[in-house]
Amino acid sequence: MPDAPARPAEAGGIAPPRSNAVVAVLALAGIVVALMQTLVIPIVPELPKLLNASASDTAWAVTATLLAAAVATPVMGRLGDMYGKRRMLLVSVALLVSGSVTAALSESLTPMILGRVLQGLASGVIPLGISIMRDELPAERLGSATALMSASLGVGGALGLPAAALIAENFDWHVLFWTSAALGAVAAVLVVLFVPESQVRTGGRFDLVGALGMATGLVCLLLGISKGADWGWTSGTTLGLFAAAVVVLLAWGWWELRIQAPLVDLRTTARRQVLVTNLASIAVGFAMFAMSLVLPQLLQLPAATGYGLGRSMLAAGLVMAPSGLVMMATAPVSAAVSKAKGPKVTLMIGALIVAAGYLINIALMSEVWHFVLVSCVIGAGIGFTYGSMPALIMGAVPASETAAANSLNTLMRSIGTSSASAIAGVILAQMTTDFGGFALPSKDGFRTVLALGAGAALLAFAVASFIPRQRTEAGRATPTAGAPTDAGESAEASAVKA
Repeated sequence: MPDAPARPAEAGGIAPPRSNAVVAVLALAGIVVALMQTLVIPIVPELPKLLNASASDTAWAVTATLLAAAVATPVMGRLGDMYGKRRMLLVSVALLVSGSVTAALSESLTPMILGRVLQGLASGVIPLGISIMRDELPAERLGSATALMSASLGVGGALGLPAAALIAENFDWHVLFWTSAALGAVAAVLVVLFVPESQVRTGGRFDLVGALGMATGLVCLLLGISKGADWGWTSGTTLGLFAAAVVVLLAWGWWELRIQAPLVDLRTTARRQVLVTNLASIAVGFAMFAMSLVLPQLLQLPAATGYGLGRSMLAAGLVMAPSGLVMMATAPVSAAVSKAKGPKVTLMIGALIVAAGYLINIALMSEVWHFVLVSCVIGAGIGFTYGSMPALIMGAVPASETAAANSLNTLMRSIGTSSASAIAGVILAQMTTDFGGFALPSKDGFRTVLALGAGAALLAFAVASFIPRQRTEAGRATPTAGAPTDAGESAEASAVKA
């Protein structure tokens, strides 16, 4: 593979005012894309009536987005490395806008699902944005910028819930999607005006067979996880999907190791630093999503249950919103800790903070301020973990593979969140209490899910401890500012303590 052109950051980077604009625009694009994940939550109970369809069918408005995002994230990352990260970023935002407009014009199930699929295909924006930052920003800005970009996934989700609830309660539901389309259009214009195109490319031919194989395997896996509770975990459909996922992904791995320009370089992915970081990311994704499943439900359940607080969806969203602001505020702190102690330490600290937040919630769950406190503590931990993972990934892969590697890491987090949703759903469906003839999740059920969230965070801490210690070598670039410039060069040979 030819050597990649020198990154602008290595020559001092783009001018500070311009770099500030690049960071702001990319972070905004990430937040806009993250918003679409929580966009439909306030109207999910109403979708059967709004779309004249069954509840099981309208659930695809959520599932379809998840599946599309899983497929698009690694594919967009690879295409960005090959044909230009800014170009693929604009394609992703265009898909978001087109999907939002399609959903805004829908009155039935089919166009709604189509729109949600197109929105899901935009999920590559965050890893592409991180990769653009690596290529374009000065070394001293990269750590805090990538931490902010990575945290934008959580920020968008936390801020999107109250905003979507406010719109849904006061306007026609189509306004949700028109708002998403408008925000996407603004983001696209700002990217065109302020974000330069990276000159770091891999070249080569796109691995279409690998893309189809990964898409098929991931759809089977995530469809089984997300719908297993509805279909039955031991049903032929669910077990068949899991079996197909295993077979297809094994065949996909065999193919990826055989060809010269694979969709995912499994040899690079198998490097200890990348592999262990991705495994920790699955646990972090699980831990993050447990909060999103438990806190809103506890806040909205009737106060007569003895443990619900009887608040509205909007109030629940407002309680969760500060966590997004905390994530944003902790991004520079995360970068500072990574610079002083290394991103491995930052990831481990963040995992412990998340675990502490869940343990606090198990003890304190009777007042609104308890949930504000818990969401802020967990948000701080997520800010640390999400801020450290791009630094760990970029410290171990060549610059020409940054987008693909970051996209795969984002996918690992998504697998964690999908697993959390499925497992928590089973627990809350099994551990119930009778309330006026209705079966509601019990207090012990919620505490069990919170304990699992704490356990997942502690598992992430334990897994992260196996990430290799980075050692100092004079005259080398930091892992967050520059990684191996050739696929054969190891991270340990090129990194200094970040």
